[in-house]
Amino acid sequence: MKVDTRALAARALAEIALRGVSLRDAMERHAPRLGDPRDRALLMALLSEGSRWWLRFDAAIDGLLEKPLRHKDPAIHALLVLGLVQLEILQLQDYAAVAATVEATRSLKRPQLAGLVNAVLRRWQRERETLNARLDARPQTRHAHPAWLADALARDWPQQAEAVMLADNGEPPLMLRVNRQRSERQSMIERLQAAGHAASAHPWLADALVLPHSTDVTRLPGFEDGAFAVQDGAAQVAADLADLSDGLRVLDACAAPGGKACHLLERAAIDLTALEVDAGRAERIRQNLMRLRLDAKLVIGDAGTPAGWWKRQPFDRILIDAPCSASGVLRRRPDVRLHRRESDIAAMQVQQHRILSALWPLLAPGGRLVYITCSVLRAENEAIVKAMLAAHTDAQAVEFGLPVGQAASVGWQILPGDGDLDGMYYAVLRKQS
Repeated sequence: MKVDTRALAARALAEIALRGVSLRDAMERHAPRLGDPRDRALLMALLSEGSRWWLRFDAAIDGLLEKPLRHKDPAIHALLVLGLVQLEILQLQDYAAVAATVEATRSLKRPQLAGLVNAVLRRWQRERETLNARLDARPQTRHAHPAWLADALARDWPQQAEAVMLADNGEPPLMLRVNRQRSERQSMIERLQAAGHAASAHPWLADALVLPHSTDVTRLPGFEDGAFAVQDGAAQVAADLADLSDGLRVLDACAAPGGKACHLLERAAIDLTALEVDAGRAERIRQNLMRLRLDAKLVIGDAGTPAGWWKRQPFDRILIDAPCSASGVLRRRPDVRLHRRESDIAAMQVQQHRILSALWPLLAPGGRLVYITCSVLRAENEAIVKAMLAAHTDAQAVEFGLPVGQAASVGWQILPGDGDLDGMYYAVLRKQS
């Protein structure tokens, strides 16, 4: 019996929005039930846009129902949200979207609610102009951002907050990183173009190429033989700031899933240790290393407690991609906005301080430490680095600039959408001899 994609999406979206399941995990669990690649693509679109726009249309559904269904029947509530997503975001043909959504109530074994679902969606169609205007009146529902995050953006980036939230809701390009050890960028572009993909070189990132839309990267030429990896351009900046040369001892702390570690290995013949506290996530590093034909020491350990894994040999370079709110990557990870809480930031700060302070003694004199987050919140970025500089007289901030983004009080901030990149913060510290 054929699985109803919209019914499956409704169950999965309810898990994501109401039970805290990640979009990635939901897709991995539910997508194998769909045999047709087109159905899997529709499932991904529904879950991605459903997560992205939940905070807008969840509120809208409350206004269209006499009695909320969110807790009584979460799958039907999620199905109604997906109905509005199809009409307003995916812009599917109205009749087909409504009919298919109503039919999904039967697949969810709720045939008695088919009339209710139909009535709610028809009412939306009749009153959509008024209802959309009402939702647009508040930043939380206009941009589908949690109120605490909208407030934080307005406080930290008053001139850019609106543009950041707009960028969070746009479709990002697919960015690849060419593996210098196995390919060359121009030849990779030619291979992709010959296969019908509109690939082009990134204007200032030396290893990056851009495809305008997402696709199944496992089917792209060169994937199996490790010619490239998927990595947003903002993350590719790390290898430049590390200032590598052959023979250096390098630590990539908090290394999963391994994108930056692999990029460093592609750039120079270095002795790299990839550290990760979570054994499951460390497996993803190993898989990426194997596919790209790269070699590193993979260590399971806590970056904040070096005594458990450090062999007393200092590192010439340390990369810390610190655990953070992920507030800079909402366009690629739309479910984060549903799962992150304002109270999480203080806990993140404790972790960031702990890791940075614990790893600084491991850096050799004259060495360079690159501190990174995929956050746009000053509390996780320059505030952490300023505290580090105040506590360690042998730490010196290295000044640098990038073609996009803006200087922070210390370091550099790329905001979502700057140069069509994800949001990411960088600071470079040098240990004085």
